[in-house]
Parts: sequence; structure tokens; C-alpha cells
Amino acid sequence: MDTMALVETLLRWIHLLAGVTWIGILYYFNFVQTPFFGTELGGQAKSAMTRGLVPNALWWFRWGAMFTFLSGLTILLMKLFHGAGMPLGSAYMTMILTGALMGTLMWANVWFVIWPAQQVVIANAENVAGGGEADPSAAGRAARAGLASRTNTLFSIPML
Repeated sequence: MDTMALVETLLRWIHLLAGVTWIGILYYFNFVQTPFFGTELGGQAKSAMTRGLVPNALWWFRWGAMFTFLSGLTILLMKLFHGAGMPLGSAYMTMILTGALMGTLMWANVWFVIWPAQQVVIANAENVAGGGEADPSAAGRAARAGLASRTNTLFSIPML
């Protein structure tokens, strides 16, 4: 196996494992945590989970997104610039580029919408738990993060 093939194989494994981590946690947030937070928890339990569990899950979520994005981008660039034998207008390359576009939008949602909004929500939970005043923008930011997360869930379906 030549060096380029070895690098591509390693990148594909990283892309697969990081993608499984990212999308698995995305589904956890949308199908497990959000419904549970909405119906089953009281204020103190929800606050404790928001301060303890959510930051840990978000760490894996956002870094899964980052490694999926970077490994996918690197694979795509290798294919485009190192003679992959796939014409840019081929059906296969069209599918790959469509998936790359959707994945890029999902990655941007994670890093520029969901994560910044959740930082406000987590800081609000910590502030309230410490006896401070609630941040009035936290609920709106949580709703925005929820919409971006559901959008990512919809985008993930054709990519799987």
C-alpha cells in the first residue's frame, strides 16, 4: 500500500468514527435528552444536568463535528487534487459534493449556532444555581440551538 492510500485509509477511519460520535450524540440530544428535559425533570435536576452532563456531551459533539469536517475536507481535497479518476461532473462526485455541502452546513450549525447558544444556557444554569439572576436571553438561545439541532438531524438522514 502506498503512502497516499495509507493516509486516505486512516482519514476514512477518522471520518467514520468521528461521524458516528457526532451523529450519535446529535440523535441523543434530539431523541433522548430534549424530550426528557421537557417532561421529566424538575428545575433543580434539570439545572444540575445542564451544568454537569450537557457540557461533557457538547464537548464530544462539537469535536466529533470538527474531526468529521476536517477529515472529510482532507479526503475531498486529496481526491480532487491527486488524480482520483472521478470527473467533477460525475454522479458520484455530485453526491459527494452534495454530502460535503450538507455536512459543512451541519458543522457550521454546531460551531456557530448550537455551541455559542449552549454556552449561554450553561452559564445561565450555573449563575442561577449560584444564587444569581436568570439571563433573559437564555431561553431564546436554547430555542435557537434546538432549531439548529433539529435542522442538523434532518440533514443527517440523507447522509446516512
